[in-house]
Amino acid sequence: MTKSKKSEFSPDDYVVYPAHGVGQIVSIEEQEIAGITLELFVISFEKDKMTLRVPTNKATEIGMRSLSSPDVVSKAMTTLKGKAKVKRAMWSRRAQEYEQKINSGDLIAIAEVVRDLHRADDQREQSYSERQLYEAALERLTREVAAVSGGDEVLAAKQVDDVLVSRVAA
Repeated sequence: MTKSKKSEFSPDDYVVYPAHGVGQIVSIEEQEIAGITLELFVISFEKDKMTLRVPTNKATEIGMRSLSSPDVVSKAMTTLKGKAKVKRAMWSRRAQEYEQKINSGDLIAIAEVVRDLHRADDQREQSYSERQLYEAALERLTREVAAVSGGDEVLAAKQVDDVLVSRVAA
């Protein structure tokens, strides 16, 4: 089979899949589905013990992308330093917006969620759903920061935490 166009993704690449965050392309395989041969990216999300198969011709369309550039990562860190912008809307509406941002796969949008939902120790309690969204966003952000900087999640978590803590202290 001849490849009609070279894909921007190849095996061993780390990619960001909007609904699941950072994964690694393990291989590209062909599968016959309903008589049609499809070329699929096999993406492993090791942390979630999950494997996803994504048709190579649909990858970009569904928002799969390469890791952010270090430039975007530093923009995300700057976003974290900003002042939380919490709308006065009802929680259910805000929660929906946060969820959309997290699943957009956009690192800056994810950083906004972390910034807006972060609580210092002495601030009011977070509801369970607030905490869930915060942790989901934080995990996405941390994993991508780690992947961009060479894979150390503990270090990345500390970087993110330092930024959030310094913001609180300010």
